[in-house]
Amino acid sequence: MRVAVSGSTGFIGTLLVPSLAAAGHQITRLIRRPQRVAEPTLLWNPESSHWDVTPLQGIEAVIHLAGESIADGRWTRSRKDRIRESRARGTRILCEALARLPSPPQTFVSASAIGYYGDRGDEVLTEESGPGTGFLAEVCQGWEAATGPAIERGIRVVSLRIGVILSPEGGALAKMLPVFRLGLGGWLGSGRQYMSWVALDDVIRAIHHVLDAESLRGPVNVVSPHPVTNREFTKILGRTLGRPALMPVPAVALRLLLGELADEALLASARILPSKLSASGYPFALPDLEGALRRLLLREQR
Repeated sequence: MRVAVSGSTGFIGTLLVPSLAAAGHQITRLIRRPQRVAEPTLLWNPESSHWDVTPLQGIEAVIHLAGESIADGRWTRSRKDRIRESRARGTRILCEALARLPSPPQTFVSASAIGYYGDRGDEVLTEESGPGTGFLAEVCQGWEAATGPAIERGIRVVSLRIGVILSPEGGALAKMLPVFRLGLGGWLGSGRQYMSWVALDDVIRAIHHVLDAESLRGPVNVVSPHPVTNREFTKILGRTLGRPALMPVPAVALRLLLGELADEALLASARILPSKLSASGYPFALPDLEGALRRLLLREQR
Protein backbone atom coordinates (compact mmCIF):
# COMPACT_ATOMS: atom_id res chain seq x y z
CA MET A 1 0.00 0.00 0.00
CA ARG A 2 1.18 3.58 -0.63
CA VAL A 3 0.99 5.34 2.75
CA ALA A 4 1.67 8.94 3.76
CA VAL A 5 2.62 9.61 7.39
CA SER A 6 2.67 12.93 9.26
CA GLY A 7 4.50 13.20 12.58
CA SER A 8 6.88 10.52 11.29
CA THR A 9 9.78 11.59 13.53
CA GLY A 10 7.70 11.64 16.74
CA PHE A 11 7.40 9.06 19.50
CA ILE A 12 5.06 6.77 17.55
CA GLY A 13 6.18 7.68 14.03
CA THR A 14 9.84 6.84 14.62
CA LEU A 15 8.93 3.18 15.13
CA LEU A 16 5.90 3.11 12.83
CA VAL A 17 7.63 4.15 9.59
CA PRO A 18 10.26 1.36 9.53
CA SER A 19 7.62 -1.19 10.56
CA LEU A 20 5.39 -0.13 7.67
CA ALA A 21 8.32 -0.30 5.27
CA ALA A 22 9.25 -3.76 6.58
CA ALA A 23 5.68 -4.87 5.86
CA GLY A 24 6.12 -3.86 2.22
CA HIS A 25 4.30 -0.51 2.22
CA GLN A 26 5.66 2.44 0.23
CA ILE A 27 6.04 5.41 2.60
CA THR A 28 5.87 9.14 1.95
CA ARG A 29 6.69 11.35 4.92
CA LEU A 30 4.63 14.54 5.32
CA ILE A 31 7.14 16.99 6.83
CA ARG A 32 7.10 20.67 7.75
CA ARG A 33 10.75 21.37 6.87
CA PRO A 34 13.35 19.58 4.73
CA GLN A 35 14.94 16.52 6.36
CA ARG A 36 17.41 13.88 5.26
CA VAL A 37 15.49 10.62 5.48
CA ALA A 38 15.42 7.44 3.44
CA GLU A 39 11.79 7.72 2.34
CA PRO A 40 10.26 10.20 -0.15
CA THR A 41 9.01 13.39 1.51
CA LEU A 42 6.34 15.99 0.88
CA LEU A 43 6.45 19.43 2.50
CA TRP A 44 3.16 20.50 4.05
CA ASN A 45 2.03 23.35 6.27
CA PRO A 46 -0.49 22.37 8.98
CA GLU A 47 -1.27 26.06 9.48
CA SER A 48 -2.10 26.95 5.88
CA SER A 49 -4.53 25.64 3.29
CA HIS A 50 -2.28 26.90 0.48
CA TRP A 51 0.02 24.02 -0.36
CA ASP A 52 0.32 21.71 -3.34
CA VAL A 53 -1.59 18.52 -2.63
CA THR A 54 -1.17 16.96 -6.07
CA PRO A 55 1.80 14.75 -4.98
CA LEU A 56 -0.69 12.94 -2.70
CA GLN A 57 -2.60 11.70 -5.74
CA GLY A 58 -2.34 7.93 -5.73
CA ILE A 59 -1.71 7.65 -1.99
CA GLU A 60 -3.98 4.91 -0.62
CA ALA A 61 -3.82 5.70 3.11
CA VAL A 62 -2.75 8.59 5.31
CA ILE A 63 -1.67 8.21 8.94
CA HIS A 64 -1.79 11.53 10.77
CA LEU A 65 0.25 11.72 13.99
CA ALA A 66 1.43 15.33 14.04
CA GLY A 67 0.56 17.66 16.92
CA GLU A 68 1.95 19.73 19.78
CA SER A 69 3.01 17.64 22.79
CA ILE A 70 0.52 17.64 25.66
CA ALA A 71 2.69 16.46 28.55
CA ASP A 72 5.81 18.64 28.31
CA GLY A 73 5.26 21.07 31.18
CA ARG A 74 2.55 23.33 32.57
CA TRP A 75 -0.32 24.47 30.40
CA THR A 76 -0.05 28.20 29.93
CA ARG A 77 -2.79 29.93 27.97
CA SER A 78 -0.57 30.19 24.89
CA ARG A 79 0.49 26.56 25.15
CA LYS A 80 -3.11 25.40 25.40
CA ASP A 81 -3.88 27.42 22.28
CA ARG A 82 -0.99 25.72 20.44
CA ILE A 83 -2.13 22.27 21.57
CA ARG A 84 -5.69 22.93 20.44
CA GLU A 85 -4.75 24.53 17.14
CA SER A 86 -2.06 22.02 16.17
CA ARG A 87 -4.60 19.21 16.41
CA ALA A 88 -7.90 20.61 15.19
CA ARG A 89 -6.58 23.03 12.59
CA GLY A 90 -3.80 20.80 11.28
CA THR A 91 -6.16 17.84 10.95
CA ARG A 92 -8.83 19.89 9.18
CA ILE A 93 -6.33 21.40 6.73
CA LEU A 94 -4.98 17.96 5.85
CA CYS A 95 -8.48 16.47 5.47
CA GLU A 96 -9.59 19.38 3.27
CA ALA A 97 -6.52 18.83 1.09
CA LEU A 98 -7.27 15.13 0.72
CA ALA A 99 -10.91 15.87 -0.11
CA ARG A 100 -9.78 18.08 -3.01
CA LEU A 101 -7.96 15.24 -4.73
CA PRO A 102 -9.67 13.72 -7.78
CA SER A 103 -8.97 10.28 -6.30
CA PRO A 104 -8.54 10.65 -2.54
CA PRO A 105 -7.03 7.92 -0.35
CA GLN A 106 -9.36 5.18 0.81
CA THR A 107 -8.29 5.46 4.46
CA PHE A 108 -7.37 8.27 6.86
CA VAL A 109 -6.07 7.20 10.29
CA SER A 110 -5.75 10.05 12.78
CA ALA A 111 -4.32 10.02 16.26
CA SER A 112 -6.62 11.07 19.08
CA ALA A 113 -6.39 10.26 22.80
CA ILE A 114 -8.32 8.81 25.71
CA GLY A 115 -8.48 12.34 27.09
CA TYR A 116 -11.75 12.40 25.13
CA TYR A 117 -13.46 10.65 28.05
CA GLY A 118 -12.33 13.02 30.79
CA ASP A 119 -12.30 12.02 34.47
CA ARG A 120 -14.89 9.23 34.84
CA GLY A 121 -13.98 7.38 38.05
CA ASP A 122 -14.77 3.63 37.95
CA GLU A 123 -17.14 3.87 34.96
CA VAL A 124 -16.30 1.31 32.26
CA LEU A 125 -15.88 3.19 28.99
CA THR A 126 -16.05 2.03 25.37
CA GLU A 127 -16.19 3.83 22.03
CA GLU A 128 -19.96 4.16 22.59
CA SER A 129 -19.44 6.27 25.73
CA GLY A 130 -19.96 10.01 25.47
CA PRO A 131 -17.27 12.66 25.87
CA GLY A 132 -16.10 13.96 29.21
CA THR A 133 -15.40 17.51 30.29
CA GLY A 134 -12.20 19.51 30.64
CA PHE A 135 -9.49 20.81 28.36
CA LEU A 136 -8.28 17.44 27.03
CA ALA A 137 -11.83 16.27 26.34
CA GLU A 138 -12.45 19.51 24.44
CA VAL A 139 -9.21 19.12 22.46
CA CYS A 140 -10.01 15.53 21.50
CA GLN A 141 -13.55 16.36 20.44
CA GLY A 142 -12.27 19.15 18.19
CA TRP A 143 -9.48 16.90 16.90
CA GLU A 144 -11.90 14.17 15.85
CA ALA A 145 -14.49 16.59 14.46
CA ALA A 146 -11.78 18.08 12.21
CA THR A 147 -11.80 14.88 10.14
CA GLY A 148 -15.23 15.90 8.84
CA PRO A 149 -14.09 16.93 5.33
CA ALA A 150 -12.54 13.50 4.78
CA ILE A 151 -15.67 11.70 6.01
CA GLU A 152 -17.85 13.81 3.73
CA ARG A 153 -15.60 12.90 0.79
CA GLY A 154 -16.22 9.22 1.47
CA ILE A 155 -12.83 8.42 2.97
CA ARG A 156 -12.81 5.76 5.69
CA VAL A 157 -11.73 7.68 8.80
CA VAL A 158 -10.44 6.05 11.99
CA SER A 159 -9.67 8.15 15.10
CA LEU A 160 -7.28 6.28 17.38
CA ARG A 161 -8.04 7.11 21.01
CA ILE A 162 -4.62 6.14 22.32
CA GLY A 163 -3.99 5.43 26.00
CA VAL A 164 -0.91 5.95 28.19
CA ILE A 165 1.85 4.54 26.01
CA LEU A 166 4.48 2.39 27.70
CA SER A 167 7.99 2.30 26.28
CA PRO A 168 11.39 2.72 27.96
CA GLU A 169 12.41 4.93 25.03
CA GLY A 170 9.90 7.70 25.72
CA GLY A 171 6.58 8.79 27.15
CA ALA A 172 5.34 8.19 30.69
CA LEU A 173 7.33 5.03 31.46
CA ALA A 174 10.67 6.56 30.45
CA LYS A 175 10.02 9.41 32.91
CA MET A 176 9.09 7.02 35.71
CA LEU A 177 11.96 4.57 35.42
CA PRO A 178 14.81 6.66 36.92
CA VAL A 179 12.71 7.49 40.00
CA PHE A 180 11.47 3.93 40.50
CA ARG A 181 14.96 2.49 40.06
CA LEU A 182 16.11 4.65 42.96
CA GLY A 183 13.35 3.16 45.11
CA LEU A 184 11.56 6.52 45.22
CA GLY A 185 8.49 5.57 43.20
CA GLY A 186 4.96 5.78 44.51
CA TRP A 187 1.35 6.23 43.47
CA LEU A 188 -0.04 9.62 42.50
CA GLY A 189 -2.67 11.27 44.67
CA SER A 190 -5.08 8.63 46.00
CA GLY A 191 -3.79 6.06 43.51
CA ARG A 192 -7.37 4.96 42.89
CA GLN A 193 -7.58 6.56 39.45
CA TYR A 194 -7.61 4.12 36.54
CA MET A 195 -4.78 4.13 34.00
CA SER A 196 -5.71 2.86 30.57
CA TRP A 197 -2.27 1.92 29.30
CA VAL A 198 -0.94 0.33 26.11
CA ALA A 199 2.50 -0.92 25.09
CA LEU A 200 4.05 0.98 22.17
CA ASP A 201 4.36 -2.37 20.37
CA ASP A 202 0.57 -2.69 20.39
CA VAL A 203 0.07 0.88 19.18
CA ILE A 204 2.19 0.09 16.12
CA ARG A 205 0.53 -3.28 15.53
CA ALA A 206 -2.93 -1.76 15.98
CA ILE A 207 -2.21 0.82 13.29
CA HIS A 208 -1.22 -1.98 10.89
CA HIS A 209 -4.44 -3.78 11.84
CA VAL A 210 -6.60 -0.68 11.28
CA LEU A 211 -5.10 -0.17 7.81
CA ASP A 212 -6.22 -3.68 6.83
CA ALA A 213 -9.52 -3.94 8.75
CA GLU A 214 -11.88 -2.13 6.41
CA SER A 215 -14.80 -2.63 8.79
CA LEU A 216 -13.20 -0.32 11.36
CA ARG A 217 -14.14 3.33 11.19
CA GLY A 218 -14.82 6.17 13.63
CA PRO A 219 -13.28 6.14 17.12
CA VAL A 220 -11.15 3.13 18.09
CA ASN A 221 -9.73 2.80 21.61
CA VAL A 222 -6.07 1.76 21.51
CA VAL A 223 -5.60 0.55 25.08
CA SER A 224 -4.83 -2.74 26.79
CA PRO A 225 -7.92 -4.84 27.61
CA HIS A 226 -6.75 -4.76 31.25
CA PRO A 227 -6.68 -1.21 32.68
CA VAL A 228 -5.28 -0.88 36.21
CA THR A 229 -5.44 1.70 38.95
CA ASN A 230 -2.43 3.93 39.47
CA ARG A 231 -1.77 2.18 42.78
CA GLU A 232 -1.79 -1.21 41.03
CA PHE A 233 0.49 0.12 38.29
CA THR A 234 2.94 1.42 40.91
CA LYS A 235 3.00 -1.90 42.76
CA ILE A 236 3.59 -3.92 39.58
CA LEU A 237 6.31 -1.60 38.26
CA GLY A 238 8.12 -1.67 41.61
CA ARG A 239 7.91 -5.46 41.72
CA THR A 240 9.16 -5.78 38.16
CA LEU A 241 12.18 -3.60 38.97
CA GLY A 242 12.77 -5.26 42.34
CA ARG A 243 12.47 -1.91 44.10
CA PRO A 244 10.13 -0.57 46.80
CA ALA A 245 7.45 1.81 45.54
CA LEU A 246 5.99 3.22 48.73
CA MET A 247 6.46 6.99 48.42
CA PRO A 248 3.15 8.46 47.24
CA VAL A 249 3.09 11.89 45.65
CA PRO A 250 0.31 14.04 47.15
CA ALA A 251 -2.16 15.52 44.70
CA VAL A 252 -1.47 19.00 46.07
CA ALA A 253 2.22 18.67 45.19
CA LEU A 254 1.39 17.61 41.64
CA ARG A 255 -0.98 20.55 41.24
CA LEU A 256 1.65 22.99 42.52
CA LEU A 257 4.18 21.60 40.06
CA LEU A 258 2.02 21.06 36.97
CA GLY A 259 -1.22 22.96 37.52
CA GLU A 260 -4.17 21.90 35.38
CA LEU A 261 -2.07 19.25 33.63
CA ALA A 262 -1.85 17.28 36.89
CA ASP A 263 -5.62 17.03 37.30
CA GLU A 264 -6.32 16.05 33.70
CA ALA A 265 -3.36 13.83 32.82
CA LEU A 266 -2.18 12.31 36.13
CA LEU A 267 -5.07 12.34 38.58
CA ALA A 268 -8.02 11.79 36.23
CA SER A 269 -9.50 8.30 36.08
CA ALA A 270 -10.41 6.58 32.80
CA ARG A 271 -11.30 2.86 32.81
CA ILE A 272 -11.39 2.16 29.08
CA LEU A 273 -11.80 -1.03 27.07
CA PRO A 274 -10.70 -1.61 23.43
CA SER A 275 -14.10 -2.89 22.36
CA LYS A 276 -13.77 -2.29 18.63
CA LEU A 277 -10.24 -3.66 18.36
CA SER A 278 -11.21 -6.79 20.25
CA ALA A 279 -14.38 -7.30 18.19
CA SER A 280 -12.38 -6.95 14.96
CA GLY A 281 -10.08 -9.80 15.99
CA TYR A 282 -7.01 -7.80 16.94
CA PRO A 283 -4.63 -10.01 19.02
CA PHE A 284 -2.81 -7.95 21.65
CA ALA A 285 0.90 -8.72 21.85
CA LEU A 286 1.26 -7.38 25.40
CA PRO A 287 -2.18 -7.35 27.10
CA ASP A 288 -0.98 -7.95 30.69
CA LEU A 289 0.83 -5.15 32.55
CA GLU A 290 3.45 -7.20 34.37
CA GLY A 291 4.25 -9.25 31.27
CA ALA A 292 4.44 -6.06 29.18
CA LEU A 293 6.79 -4.34 31.64
CA ARG A 294 9.07 -7.37 31.85
CA ARG A 295 9.28 -7.63 28.08
CA LEU A 296 9.90 -3.89 27.63
CA LEU A 297 12.56 -3.68 30.34
CA LEU A 298 14.33 -6.81 29.10
CA ARG A 299 14.50 -5.27 25.64
CA GLU A 300 15.91 -2.05 27.12
CA GLN A 301 18.82 -3.99 28.65
CA ARG A 302 19.90 -5.51 25.33
